[in-house]
Amino acid sequence: MQNKTAPCPQWTPEQVDAVVKDLASLRLLVDLDLVPRHPYFGKKIYPLGRCKEIRDAVFVELQTQLQQPSGAGLTLIREALDQGVVLTKIWGTLRGVYFQNAVTLGDWYLDVSNDTVNPNKPRVEVLPLADSGFAHISSFEQFIEVAQAYWGVEVYRNDVCPALAPFMPMVYVREDGVSWIGEANDDMLAMTMATEFTAAERILSVLPPPPKALLQQWQTALSGIQKNEFVHGEGSASEYCQEYRLRQYHLGSVVRDRAVMAYLALPRSIDYASQ
Repeated sequence: MQNKTAPCPQWTPEQVDAVVKDLASLRLLVDLDLVPRHPYFGKKIYPLGRCKEIRDAVFVELQTQLQQPSGAGLTLIREALDQGVVLTKIWGTLRGVYFQNAVTLGDWYLDVSNDTVNPNKPRVEVLPLADSGFAHISSFEQFIEVAQAYWGVEVYRNDVCPALAPFMPMVYVREDGVSWIGEANDDMLAMTMATEFTAAERILSVLPPPPKALLQQWQTALSGIQKNEFVHGEGSASEYCQEYRLRQYHLGSVVRDRAVMAYLALPRSIDYASQ
């Protein structure tokens, strides 16, 4: 938990440059490992689309380097941590245009994957969080607005697995026909559970149903999966939201973890050719 009384470092422009320099060195180090493992994201060449992998790898390496910081920038980060400032990973939208994984150090925004949308940008950006354009996602409506533009997807109501829909209410179809179910990351799951599934219920009431051919392809894909209440449950997605709220499935992590395990049993995606 963040210590709200911890002083946030007031860095000079020269100190910010030092932090950027040292984080950029860490980024180059992790790139040596990530490039051969993730050369492409779909048809995009690394680092495009790899903000999470890059952020996570740099975050791990940073923990090691901060034990005995050698550069001026890492020393500044270590000094802030020693004063009680918290270093944490964040995910949300950047300027309402795309999704981004980054790090905060108190009120500072540390983006070590700044070039994963536009490769011509610097690898690392460090600036006050208030000036970054970063925002946490607080609704499925906000999420979908970014997803449609950033991923180039159509978004449908999750009638494929309605029993899973209170947790993951969306079915996507990308321009190339690839379809998948979402959204299963921790932030989105926490958001819908914090609203007692009302966030999912609200978006399910306005999303269009998936095309019949898409639904049939998904049902065929699911037919070979071992019987599971979340995967094969039938009925209304909205009614499942109401049922889960009454059963208080939003409390604790037991049911959420079962839902995530069911999600992991699904095909990562299917190829949908519209009829």
